Amino acid sequence: MGALASNRKRVGDEYFNPHFNHTNKSPRSNLLAIQLSKKPRFSLMDRSPEKSTSSSNGTVSRISRYPDVKHGFPREVQAPVRHLKFGLSISNSSHSKGSFLSEKLGDARKQAFDALRYFKKEKEVITVEEEEDEDKSKELVSSDYGVEEVEASDNEREAYKKLLKSAERRSNKLKDLAFEIELKERLITELKALRLEKKQEEEQEEVIPSEPFVPLTKEEMAEVSHAFSAKNKKRILVSHENSSIDIRGEVLQCLKPGSWLNDEVINLYLELLKERENREPKKFLKCHFFNTFFYKKLVSPEGGYNYKAVKRWTSQKKLGYCLFDCDKIFVPIHKDIHWCLAVINKKDQKFQYLDSLRGRDAKVLNALANYYVEEVRDKSGNVIDISSWEREYVEDLPTQKNGFDCGMFMLKYIDFHSRGLSLCFDQAHMPYFRSRTAKEILRLRAD
Repeated sequence: MGALASNRKRVGDEYFNPHFNHTNKSPRSNLLAIQLSKKPRFSLMDRSPEKSTSSSNGTVSRISRYPDVKHGFPREVQAPVRHLKFGLSISNSSHSKGSFLSEKLGDARKQAFDALRYFKKEKEVITVEEEEDEDKSKELVSSDYGVEEVEASDNEREAYKKLLKSAERRSNKLKDLAFEIELKERLITELKALRLEKKQEEEQEEVIPSEPFVPLTKEEMAEVSHAFSAKNKKRILVSHENSSIDIRGEVLQCLKPGSWLNDEVINLYLELLKERENREPKKFLKCHFFNTFFYKKLVSPEGGYNYKAVKRWTSQKKLGYCLFDCDKIFVPIHKDIHWCLAVINKKDQKFQYLDSLRGRDAKVLNALANYYVEEVRDKSGNVIDISSWEREYVEDLPTQKNGFDCGMFMLKYIDFHSRGLSLCFDQAHMPYFRSRTAKEILRLRAD
């Protein structure tokens, strides 16, 4: 009872001792191994305190004589070791803990690989211009990287070359865009400068002269009203000796608002403009004013263009001056019920057409061009070249807003151009111009 059973042999203890020699075993070592493998057993039957105390003390004294088991030192593993990321390691302590950590490790790996999919490792690319530098750069490649690393570097170089070519193409496009931007900026700057100049010109615009717009006095207005009265209808109010034109009251009434102008009033007013120029030649341009019958003779509906029909109209003896010495030659054009104006503008080398309804007629300008060439050749024997002369349909001009002021617009085109003025009037001035024209004609009144 209570005896220590030490005769039981433990098999396999030698496998737990790192210093155990399986080939050479001394008897003593075998004895020590057997003794160390023995485990004391105690019986609980018939135990007395004295015996149990003595037995336990003897057992402890015997065990204490044996040397302690020495465990071997861990050696460094000379093999590739995988260092796990995120501080996770595999533990084989228990199945549940290992399963949990394995799942966490798998999730971490998945997240890492997903992140690496969008991550590109950038490597420094060195451009080598000379062969010696290239050889040196090749020597810098470590043999530890292996063949696969060199091949990857070549692929990256090819990709770099493609990117470089793409960048060069984009660089050329950017240069073209930069040039276009610079060009447009220059154009914008020039346009701004032109606008500024135009604004300054508008600010310094020609002051509208007061002379063409001098208002009539009350006495003059009364005189005009009296001339328009019915009792003067058959009376000759004005006789012009040089042109042999007589103006009766009924003819003068065409200057009343709402009436169409007739040939007599138009032709007499043109004669007055020529006399005004002769009185003050420095104040007005040198002009010639054809009457309303000239163009009808030059271009007839039956025979068409005919210079011979008007050849004698402009002899120097009859005019007192040479026609082609004039700055401007005015030709009234009558089209059934509408008046227009054509101008042979020697000063600006133009054939101009002015219509208060903005009409155009190339036939008129062609006829006047042919006439001018033949007139110069006939009167001087010279041939004039008009191939460079412009044929202009004037657009920047005041226009009529009704169906009866075309004749008055034509006369005022002539009046302002002969003064060298711009056409600075409009439809609102027409009633005034009608009364003023009547007053200028009445100045020639026969007593």
